[in-house]
Amino acid sequence: MTSRTDVANIIDHTLLKPEATRADVDALVAEAKELGVLAICVSPSMLPVTDPGELVVATVVGFPSGQVKPEIKAAEAAQAVADGAAEVDMVINIGQAVAGDFDGLEADIRGVVEASGDALVKVIIESAALNDEQIVEACRRSEAAGAGFVKTSTGFHPAGGASAHAVSLMRETVGDRLGVKASGGIRTAEAAEKMIAAGASRLGLSGSTAILNSL
Repeated sequence: MTSRTDVANIIDHTLLKPEATRADVDALVAEAKELGVLAICVSPSMLPVTDPGELVVATVVGFPSGQVKPEIKAAEAAQAVADGAAEVDMVINIGQAVAGDFDGLEADIRGVVEASGDALVKVIIESAALNDEQIVEACRRSEAAGAGFVKTSTGFHPAGGASAHAVSLMRETVGDRLGVKASGGIRTAEAAEKMIAAGASRLGLSGSTAILNSL
């Protein structure tokens, strides 16, 4: 079994519900500090975060559909970094991956990477909506565009969230050159451990407390 501390050290404690309030974000920050997790992930409208302390602050771009013009994604990323985000989780244009337009997909990612400056960019490929070949190519293009991580899911797509198969395939594709973040539907300690065993180096969790208390 993975230790509680080891798991806490790779958690992005996440609040992306559309109905979330500033008070909810403040509660998230307090909870994250108490749990000892690495980071919080909140919607861009909630930036800047009040008193994050040592927590890494992450946000999302083009979320959750990815169907946003590239220049808008880039501008959103630049604004998020200006507002204090150290990490940017961007959603690809999933339709481009399905249609095989990987040059367009890579250009979209590169625009966000360039706009994000020194911030770490994680690329959400929505793995449950893609086949294996599309997952592999999306990961390759993410790396070519300069991203630091590939990430399974938004957690909002009807096709589902993270799977150990997708995480393993993503890790096999990027090796140790990029991080792999598993997110979406990870609700138990057992599920979290499966993702870590498959190669995840970061976990996006909204139910961090329950999972950590089970370890």
